[in-house]
Amino acid sequence: MSKKKIIIINGPNLNLLGKREPDIYGDMSFEEFFDDIKEVYADEVQLSFFQSNIEGELIDKIQEVGFTYHGILLNAGGYTHTSVAIRDAVAAIKTPVIEVHISNPYAREEFRHQSLMSGVCKGVVAGFGLESYVLAVDSFL
Repeated sequence: MSKKKIIIINGPNLNLLGKREPDIYGDMSFEEFFDDIKEVYADEVQLSFFQSNIEGELIDKIQEVGFTYHGILLNAGGYTHTSVAIRDAVAAIKTPVIEVHISNPYAREEFRHQSLMSGVCKGVVAGFGLESYVLAVDSFL
């Protein structure tokens, strides 16, 4: 059985996990978390990870993997609420995308209640901390 290729694409400020607002995002860095889940899914999934604070780099990565991977987990960070360009990139590809959020955007500031991504994604997982990524990976298995 061949492994499913799944990539996690994280947007702006997610490189600061473990340092940034630990009451919202926890105290574990994404790299530590990624090492843990990569090991858990090693038999079933070829799991990779990409992070950028730059909108165009996120779009480039979505386009690069969007026709060959089995799944994309996209945490667009603040771009979730503002980027028509990232939404258009997701709409243009064949690979299914799960929108992922560590916090629950609906329990936060009102401007976070609107996602430009949700309408073009297969589903949304939000509010379970870093476990949101695990739930999203499981949805592809």
